[in-house]
Amino acid sequence: MDCIIGNRNPFISLIYAVGLANLRESVRNRKEAIGNRKLFIVYKGDKSVFWNCIGNSVAYSSNKLRMATISFSFWFLLFLQLMTTLLSVMAAAAAKKSYIVHMKHSQNPTQLELHTSDSLIYAYSTAYNGFAATLDPQQLHALRTSDSVLGIYEDVLYTLHTTRTPEFLGLQAHSAFWDDLHQASHDVVIGVLDTGVWPESQSFNDSQMPQIPTRWRGHCESAPDFDPSLCNNKLIAARSFSKGYLMANGGGYSRKDKETASPRDRDGHGTHTASTAAGSTVDNATLLGYATGTARGMAPQARVASYKVCWTDGCYASDILAGMDQAIQDGVDVLSLSLGGSSSVPYYFDTIAIGAFAAVERGIFVSCSAGNTGPRSGSVANVAPWIMTVGAGTLDRNFPAYATLGNGKRFAGVSLYSGEGMGDEPVGLVYFSDRLNSSSSICMPGSLDPEKVRGKVVICDRGLNARVEKGTVVRDAGGVGMILANTATSGEGLVADSHLVAAVAVGESEGDEIREYASLDPNPTAVLSFGGTVLNVRPSPVVAAFSSRGPNGVTAQILKPDVIGPGVNILAGWTGAVGPSGSQDTRKTHFNIMSGTSMSCPHISGLAALLKAAHPDWSPSAIKSALMTTAYTHDNTESPLRDATGEAFSTPWAYGAGHVNPQKALSPGLVYDASTQDYIDFLCSLNYTLDHLRLIVKRHDVNCSIQFPDPAQLNYPSFSVLFRTNKVARYTRTLTNVGESGSVYDVVVSAPSTVEITVNPTTLVFGQVGDTQTYTITFVSKKGVDDSLSSEFGSIMWSNERHQVRSPVAFTWTDF
Repeated sequence: MDCIIGNRNPFISLIYAVGLANLRESVRNRKEAIGNRKLFIVYKGDKSVFWNCIGNSVAYSSNKLRMATISFSFWFLLFLQLMTTLLSVMAAAAAKKSYIVHMKHSQNPTQLELHTSDSLIYAYSTAYNGFAATLDPQQLHALRTSDSVLGIYEDVLYTLHTTRTPEFLGLQAHSAFWDDLHQASHDVVIGVLDTGVWPESQSFNDSQMPQIPTRWRGHCESAPDFDPSLCNNKLIAARSFSKGYLMANGGGYSRKDKETASPRDRDGHGTHTASTAAGSTVDNATLLGYATGTARGMAPQARVASYKVCWTDGCYASDILAGMDQAIQDGVDVLSLSLGGSSSVPYYFDTIAIGAFAAVERGIFVSCSAGNTGPRSGSVANVAPWIMTVGAGTLDRNFPAYATLGNGKRFAGVSLYSGEGMGDEPVGLVYFSDRLNSSSSICMPGSLDPEKVRGKVVICDRGLNARVEKGTVVRDAGGVGMILANTATSGEGLVADSHLVAAVAVGESEGDEIREYASLDPNPTAVLSFGGTVLNVRPSPVVAAFSSRGPNGVTAQILKPDVIGPGVNILAGWTGAVGPSGSQDTRKTHFNIMSGTSMSCPHISGLAALLKAAHPDWSPSAIKSALMTTAYTHDNTESPLRDATGEAFSTPWAYGAGHVNPQKALSPGLVYDASTQDYIDFLCSLNYTLDHLRLIVKRHDVNCSIQFPDPAQLNYPSFSVLFRTNKVARYTRTLTNVGESGSVYDVVVSAPSTVEITVNPTTLVFGQVGDTQTYTITFVSKKGVDDSLSSEFGSIMWSNERHQVRSPVAFTWTDF
């Protein structure tokens, strides 16, 4: 043995890892200096490093290091050699980056003689034709100039964007119809790409579930903290994909979050989404006494396949693509992705869009979250037309909490605080308003003065750091409570949290009044109280303020999001690894309440599984159409859907076709169907090059010999009409009869005063189920192009005595 190095000092370890070969060469070259002596490099403890060269004794004794005389020139040259090696390797490592390489369909990674095998991360074959690898500039250049390569892009980071919801959606627990449908869903598999799964959750119990379908090709992997036997007839696959994450993080997992190469969910997000989509029935589900009831997913008899692609700092494109590749090979029927990236990346650079295209081509329905960056205009993500893009709305359930001030005013908010109450005695109220958005006003860690906070309620502005963290900052500074006050950014939209200190979240208008009182009253006081769980809240649903908005930043002619579903204060299964508010929370719960489009997405994934079970011959686009054209746009007060930002009413930029209505979606009457070729024709209308097209479409013979004259000609269930220099837009649509034979439908048009809409013909007659009819719709603008973008909305509906097939229409005037 030439050299021994301990494993705790990173510098010495790095030298060993990258410079041992050079070190040996140096030793060989200096044989005259050391003769036949062997060199040992030994590390011990955190700081003490000693060298031992046999023949020139080095001993460590009584905390003193004694070293025999060794040639200074040898050690100096050796040091220079080590440093040169270290610096060159560090420079090379810094120059290397992770890339996803798309190859021509007749090629595979092994055919490239570029010596990238040592850096290969993944090889893709189903969702994508290519591989992911770490490449230095020379390798990157060689690949870019290779005739075998269609495109290369960097491995980017994506982010992670139910006791009441089945009843709210009309999915009655006990009826012959729904029982039969749930039985049929035994053969439907929902693939969930997320942070993994907590298999011990009762949401994945397989009581009374039949054997796994013989067609299924997936399995559960083995890991130190995950035994494959934890899977069952409910949870039928659990895989993990972390190579992209590891490459981006120096080859190691997060010790803080105890991550390992395992499908086990140590975050909670993945368990929550999977159980929302297809969780088994669990009685007496609750979060610390809130939302108590029977929990079940949208498709409680469907199977779950979990693919862990998200880790401590997010979800890397290479891992997502590997997960999608595997899920398609395994045979999933529905893919659910509660994650996303940029809202304006071309489809040929969008990992999720590319993987989803391959899935849809194989008959797999793909549902994705719209994002949580609302209410900013144009923020919606996952906008490819073959993806179901899902925004978020509220339930008719709330968790009220109240802040009563010393002036007698009482303000209503929300909270999931479950600790000891404050009682009826008011305490001091403080708000650090010395400057706008100061670290103290938003309660950043270390920003609060304990002398000013101790024993008081603190007003914390919402923003920048996590909501629950703000309360922890207050508690650690000696405060007894927090009023979490919205600002203009979040408006009136409220999210309930499991705070670790007594806390009430209030909207912007209430927050402004409370802040003013605390700033002007010489002796402000407050007392906080909590109201538990309240049902049948009106109005509901309301579009969540955080839900990302249209218009579509990639293709403005496609209206996005498609629909909204329940995404605010959703109860679902939880991990046993962390508490309900995160890694610093030591409380353990079986369920948790979360909000986001991450929560609304699996609702639609589960509903799609039910539709797939009821109509196994329907295409993904037919299922999407059924969910869109039957969605509703009025709340439980019969008023148009409201927006939680504080605006009176919302628009299709926020809710798309509306809020999903599962019962009507099961029998929509008509559907707007679209084939893979239709999507190819759509892509061709975007003037993509053939290479760009082949990045998305896994066909070597794809071409644009036929294409739509306009992207809006895609047979989509909604319309987004652009008026630029043109005053007239004319499109065609084709409807397929999935209702009754001999059906007749008449058109009903709703148009703003600025647009004239003409439909031809105005009546559609269908002979048999499966028959199709085509109509032409013409939009004529009655006004000129504005200097800035402006929008208005309308709808068209095909109606008879049994069905109403409604499509929203968005009109945009712009000179861009």
